Amino acid sequence: MTQHQIQLVKDSFAKVRPIAEDAAALFYDRLFHLDPSLRPLFRGDLREQGRKLMQMIGVVVGSLDRLETILPAARDLGRRHAGYRVEPRHYDTVGAALLHTLGQGLGPAFTDEVRGAWATAYGLLSSVMIEAAAQECAAA
Repeated sequence: MTQHQIQLVKDSFAKVRPIAEDAAALFYDRLFHLDPSLRPLFRGDLREQGRKLMQMIGVVVGSLDRLETILPAARDLGRRHAGYRVEPRHYDTVGAALLHTLGQGLGPAFTDEVRGAWATAYGLLSSVMIEAAAQECAAA
C-alpha cells in the first residue's frame, strides 16, 4: 500500500467510527444477503460480534503504516477461521460486504480512490489470512 492509500483508509475510517454500531449492523445484513449460508457460522450476539469487528478494523487501520506488526495476528485469525469452516471464497463476500458498508456509511466521500485504497488493504490482509488458513488445513 502507498502512504496515500493508507491515509485515505485512516481518514475515511475516522468518519465511520461515530456510526460504528450502525455500520456493523449494515455489514452483517449485507453479508447475509450476499451469502445466507454464512449466517450459521456466526453464533451468539451479533451486536457484540459487530463491536469486535469494528474494534479489529480500527486496530488494522491504525497499524497499516506498520503492517508487519499486525501480520502475526492476521495469520492467527486466518488459522482460527479455518476451524470455523470459513472457506477462501467467503473472503470475497466479506470484502464485498465491507466495501458496500463503507459506501453506505461514507456516501459521496467513498470515492473510487477511497474504495481502491480499502480494497487494497482488505486484499492484503485477506490474502495473509487465506494463506495461513490453507497452511493450517494442510497440516491437519
